[in-house]
Amino acid sequence: MTHPELDALLRWYEAMGVEIAVDDQPHDRFAEFAAEAAKPRETPREMASQPARAALGEPARKVALAPAPMRDPIQKALSASAEDVVRAAQEAAGAAATLDELRAALEAFDGCALKRTASRLVFSDGDPQARIMLVGDIPGEDDDREGKPFCGRMGGLLDLMLASIGLDRGKVYLANVAPWRPPGNRALTPHETAICLPFSRRQIELVAPDYLVCLGAGAVQALLGAKDGIGRARARAYEYELGGDREPRNIRAFAMLHPTYLLKQPANKKYAWTDLRAFRKVIEPQ
Repeated sequence: MTHPELDALLRWYEAMGVEIAVDDQPHDRFAEFAAEAAKPRETPREMASQPARAALGEPARKVALAPAPMRDPIQKALSASAEDVVRAAQEAAGAAATLDELRAALEAFDGCALKRTASRLVFSDGDPQARIMLVGDIPGEDDDREGKPFCGRMGGLLDLMLASIGLDRGKVYLANVAPWRPPGNRALTPHETAICLPFSRRQIELVAPDYLVCLGAGAVQALLGAKDGIGRARARAYEYELGGDREPRNIRAFAMLHPTYLLKQPANKKYAWTDLRAFRKVIEPQ
């Protein structure tokens, strides 16, 4: 192949989400698939109870979701009933009484195919006791590598945005709707959103912030139910119903532009600055 052909191929691999050529150790994928296919299928209730069993000292088992012969892991995960998987996610999230238990529940949960393509779980960063919680839609490439949300250039811009109104990562709590990065940073499918949303909502309940900031259209639509694009959504006032174990209450919620979008469209930083100033007036009234 010529150099231009090789360059085009590498760019295509990158666009498809293929970012690591080899692992540190060789893998016999055929043996792995065969071993997983031989495992008994667990019910959604058993899937949800795995974190509880782990808390009692009983090791959690990986879940095989009705694999069929010659199917890859993603197809096997999708072969389970969509309703059953979402129900399992709801049960697993609802059983978590602390953020540590919720993280353990996500580590044990095998009902989302995104887990199989991501490098690691991207759970949170910042102060879990913070009054302000910021939620994006998906982890980025740097987040997937570091295991924390809002890393790399995107995170650097967010740090500057927070600093402009007197905040930093030590004063806020950061998370995403999806804790695993989709291949190639593509948008979440409706089914993936439905699976991840119970965990995201439970995370918000456990943090119990006074203010919720949704960054980007994906988070705004998933958590606030907005139908419009982020351009219109950011100009509106929202309330988020905070339920869970505590007495239900409504908290102020805000829609803002995602730092990744601002890196691609720097001219729109003026709108972000307008939103940040308005937000500062709310959290620090004069």
